[in-house]
Amino acid sequence: MNRPSRRDHSVAYLFSILSGGPQASARIAGSGEFAGISGAVRFYQTNKGVIVFAEIGGLPKADLPCQERVFGFHIHEGNDCEGNGGDPFADAMSHYNPQDCEHPHHAGDLPPLFGNDGFALSLFLTDRFSLDEVTGRTVIIHDGPDDFTTQPSGNSGTKIACGVIQKTERF
Repeated sequence: MNRPSRRDHSVAYLFSILSGGPQASARIAGSGEFAGISGAVRFYQTNKGVIVFAEIGGLPKADLPCQERVFGFHIHEGNDCEGNGGDPFADAMSHYNPQDCEHPHHAGDLPPLFGNDGFALSLFLTDRFSLDEVTGRTVIIHDGPDDFTTQPSGNSGTKIACGVIQKTERF
C-alpha cells in the first residue's frame, strides 16, 4: 500500500487554499502607454504566510529571441494608482517597507514576472507581510527587471501597470 508523500499533502493543501478563493485581490491595469496590460493579483492568507498568485496579460513582448522580457513586481506603500505626466502611478509612492530594510529586503519586494509572449503567471508564498498589512496598498509592474541591488528600488524602470489591493467579498 502506497502512502501519500509529503509533496502530495502540500499540493492538496495548495489546491484547497486556491479553490477557496482569495481574501484580497488587485485588478491590474496598464498606464496610457501600456493600456493593453490587464490582469489580477490574488492574495490568500495562510498560517505559513501569504500566497500571491498573479496572472497578467498584454505585457510588452521581446523583439528578438532569447530576450523575453522580465518585469519588476512590487507592492508599493501608496493606496492609489493615480499619477501625472512624468509618473503615471506617482500616488503608488515607494516600495512597501515598514521595517526600513535595504533593497531587496523590503516587505514589498516580490519575485519578478517573466514575460511569456506578453503573458506572465506567478505563484509564490511569502512571509514578508500579512494580508491585513497590504490591503489598500498598490501592486506595481515595472518595465524592466529588478536588479536586487540598486537602492532604493532595484532600478526596475518605469511603472507600467498598477492595481489597488482590496478585500474580496467571500460567499
